[in-house]
Amino acid sequence: MTARSLDEDLEQGLADGAGPSPAVRRARAWLSRAAEPGSVSFWRFVEDAGPVEAVRRIRAGRAPDAVRALVGARAEQDASRADLLRAQRCGARLVVPEDDEWPALLLHGLTVAASAEPDDPRRQSPRTTAPVPPLALWVRGPSRLDEVAERSVAIVGARASTAYGEHVAGELGHQLGERGWTVVSGGAFGIDAAAHRGALAAGGSTVAVLACGVDRPYPAAHGALFHRLAEEGLLVSEWPPGAAPHKHRFLVRNRLIAGLTRGTVVVEAAARSGALATARRAQKLGRQVMVVPGPVTSAMSVGCHELLRDAELGAVLVASAAHVVQEVGRLGEDLADGPERASEPRDGLSDVACRVLDACPVRAGVSPERLAAIAACDVLDVLRVLPALELADLVEHTGSGWRLRRPETERGR
Repeated sequence: MTARSLDEDLEQGLADGAGPSPAVRRARAWLSRAAEPGSVSFWRFVEDAGPVEAVRRIRAGRAPDAVRALVGARAEQDASRADLLRAQRCGARLVVPEDDEWPALLLHGLTVAASAEPDDPRRQSPRTTAPVPPLALWVRGPSRLDEVAERSVAIVGARASTAYGEHVAGELGHQLGERGWTVVSGGAFGIDAAAHRGALAAGGSTVAVLACGVDRPYPAAHGALFHRLAEEGLLVSEWPPGAAPHKHRFLVRNRLIAGLTRGTVVVEAAARSGALATARRAQKLGRQVMVVPGPVTSAMSVGCHELLRDAELGAVLVASAAHVVQEVGRLGEDLADGPERASEPRDGLSDVACRVLDACPVRAGVSPERLAAIAACDVLDVLRVLPALELADLVEHTGSGWRLRRPETERGR
């Protein structure tokens, strides 16, 4: 990368070939550090002015007061070139809306929701919950972001999960991976990690949306998991490399988990859980919310059950990857099979045959006339169904009449 200043890069024209100019990419790199993501006012300012002009106005002190207040002292700082170099060293890249790799179709839901926000900043959604599209995404991994996000499902839930929750999340991740679906989560302890590992075990694609830089594993205990994600899946963040995982950033990034996927599955969530916020954001974006139920005695499933009880949310109960794919897959094609039911000897019997079978004694055989009297039917009906019952090994004839066929173990005694 040529060692040019930010102002010099902003003066550059379009690069040769397709794709955004160096000026656009560096401007968006600067913006990703200049202001915390999630502000409706800041996003609208960049959309209206364009990224290059937006940076120029902010640095020259000509931006609106609301925008200048969001940037503060960062207006005079420039770490964009260092951020791009740091990303390059760890195998990451900056994906911007001007790139072909940008998942424009999925993120359009956030654009629509943000456009509906009021103009008055005092009436806009708080930054931690506002449905605002990202200005750029730092991406680490070999896959194309637009391709893996095209068929993706979010799996979220409790950090302090139970063995039940981790088992379900792992199974869902594995089964979705086998079906060619990408599993998106947050890389946290508990349900997130189980879902990621399940997808990786199946050789499937999985994406972790982080609240810190893509070169900074958090939690630190998941360093090995993040290394695998960077090699076989993707690490995605709105914050530049080296950014710390501040608490408020987890709330902000949840909208991306909901926005980058076709639907969100909640596996275990307490009454106060960030997973519930992710689910409600997914619903506001028009995405399907799915919930795995748990024991009614489990505090870790209280939030799940509340989601299912919320009629306005329209959450769907799911118990397998087939259920999930049915909700987010192709209409009329990705249908889940019904539950398997063990067949019984009585399956398919007519009403008369069932009544005759119920009338047969266990030990001593009885005549067809006696069976007709007990079954409340005609003797001819009894004589008609007895051969079929005998062929099905349900009844047998003895010297004294008809009785239920005894199991093989009893006949050998």
